[in-house]
Amino acid sequence: MAAINITNVQVLDNPSMFTNPFQFEIEYECLYDLKDDLEWKLIYVGSAESEKYDQVLDSVLVGPVYSGGYRFVFQANPPDVSRLPMDDIVGVTVVFLSCSYNGEEFIRVGYYVNNEYELEEMRENPPSTPQIEKLVRNILADKPRVTKWAISFDNNTNGVASSGQVSAHADMAAQMLQEQQQQGMMIDS
Repeated sequence: MAAINITNVQVLDNPSMFTNPFQFEIEYECLYDLKDDLEWKLIYVGSAESEKYDQVLDSVLVGPVYSGGYRFVFQANPPDVSRLPMDDIVGVTVVFLSCSYNGEEFIRVGYYVNNEYELEEMRENPPSTPQIEKLVRNILADKPRVTKWAISFDNNTNGVASSGQVSAHADMAAQMLQEQQQQGMMIDS
């Protein structure tokens, strides 16, 4: 049995200018007291081609965690565009909200993100070099992809750590982007 259940995630300030911070209001419940903090991360997938372009936008420790309900706003700066491939700045990508306990990830919430120009004229005739200050980020907040892993919370034998979590985020990102391409999904602002 998991010690933590995410009960709600709201994407705030969405859609937003690309240069604005990401903001997520996270609500969760803890079923019993935990000895250590939870680590929340926000990861931006810079390219479907390689994990080397992924960026941890922010990481925060939340604790102590006692039995009960919690709510907080997780805010993170946008990605550093100098570390992104130019061809992947405009278009569809993925952002992950991840939570770990004692270094073991137990839940990941993935969202499609569409970065496009605010002006229709620029969408129809995009500049050869992306103009970051004119991009709008739209997170498809109503269709998250949630992945959970069973872990051992404080030696509680109800969970068993899963292997293969290190590359799981790349696999999930690739699968989400592949599904988006196959379905021809358009994300409207």
